[in-house]
Amino acid sequence: MSDNVVIIERHDRVAVIRMNRPQARNALNAALSQGIVDAVAACQDAGCIVITGADPAFSAGLDLKDLGVKNLSDLPGASGAVIASKTPMIAAVNGAAVTGGFEIALGCDFIVASEKAVFADTHVRVGVFPGPVLVDLPRRIGMARAREMSMTGNFVNAQEAWRIGLANHVVTHEDLLPFCMKLAADIAEQDKAMIAGMREDWNKTHMLPVDEARQAHYAYRVDNGWNTRTGTDIAGRRETVLARSKDQRAG
Repeated sequence: MSDNVVIIERHDRVAVIRMNRPQARNALNAALSQGIVDAVAACQDAGCIVITGADPAFSAGLDLKDLGVKNLSDLPGASGAVIASKTPMIAAVNGAAVTGGFEIALGCDFIVASEKAVFADTHVRVGVFPGPVLVDLPRRIGMARAREMSMTGNFVNAQEAWRIGLANHVVTHEDLLPFCMKLAADIAEQDKAMIAGMREDWNKTHMLPVDEARQAHYAYRVDNGWNTRTGTDIAGRRETVLARSKDQRAG
């Protein structure tokens, strides 16, 4: 992993990956892209991964002044590494998430936005044919809104991102990491194999017609042995779940 351009922090079963080129607004060049690839690989033993950027940005896209490679196709696949992660990932978007940076955020399971976050797909404006954003963005916000974002290159602020379903939550800038760490810890305390199975199930079924999706889900559940739990297995966990429910309602 390239020195200092990516920082990994460990908090019990949660890993935090921080893009660390603040002077370049965490713009993606060869070193940072490879650092992200390496960091995601190094954190696969975690229960959940949070990825963020050193302020003031999440990632401002490609660093066209210091790309580090001749052709864009030679850049290490940072967004691909995020998409392929077997461990759930949360994007803690603390500022601008633009083009390649936006694709990294979209590659995560979901996005939490700081009040300072903004999002844009500016591929066309810089003369680059879009990457996985063309697949991932319509699945988050619907085809019509995705077409508007990608064809105009216009920016969407945090509140609008929440309104259209791009971000799950908008929180104060100071609360962004603590909020994401709490969500990540909630995920990390679950059965890792079951979380992995649920993510694979969603990937297989979420764009299928509903009847096909139900059939594919049932087949996946049976084929992987997820239908063998007994009442005794569930009873042993019920009291813990009920106690947690009471705590959450009280809070």
